Amino acid sequence: MKNILVVGAGRFGTYTCMKLHDMGHQVMMVDRNEERIQKILPYVANAQIGDSTDAAFMKQLGVRDYDLCIVAIGDDFLSSLETTSLLEELGAKKIVSRATSGSQEKFLLRNGAMAVVYPERQLGSWTAIRFSSDNISNYIELMDGYSIFELAVPQKWHKKSLGELDLRNRLGINILGVKNGYMDMNIGVDTVLETGQTVLVLGKTQNIQKLFYL
Repeated sequence: MKNILVVGAGRFGTYTCMKLHDMGHQVMMVDRNEERIQKILPYVANAQIGDSTDAAFMKQLGVRDYDLCIVAIGDDFLSSLETTSLLEELGAKKIVSRATSGSQEKFLLRNGAMAVVYPERQLGSWTAIRFSSDNISNYIELMDGYSIFELAVPQKWHKKSLGELDLRNRLGINILGVKNGYMDMNIGVDTVLETGQTVLVLGKTQNIQKLFYL
């Protein structure tokens, strides 16, 4: 369990808090809007109404005590930038800030952010890939061009074992698990695939995309 400070109770900040709450983390929410704070109370350990660009207000929060600080402000970039910079000055261990453009990312990284997220861009990318093929059930983008896809077993793989398919050598991809009602990660070369199942596939995104046309 981690202690996490989230600044900004808009949609992104709210959903972030809800997920952190579900994961068992202790969350402190800060926002200048009282109505937003009231709505988020069931999902946080504590919350305060205040201006995150006010050094005196932020100092009394004990920023150094949080394992992670998330700046979720999306409608006022200047406030986001000032808050990020102030968190760094106050000794925050790790700062993740929200951006909507490459220029914002550069400013945030130069002023205290250790990582930057693009909620709209990342969701847009996920939506485009997820629904571009009827074979895709889920998709996670990793780094360096790698991804994990949950795909329907192609017709050409029906009744064939993983050993017969030899996907690692032929296509440079790995099958991590097979789902048929539940996800079975205990698989090997003798595991036989059938249409109607889905498989977790790890590999270069461009290699996995070739499977959509099998």
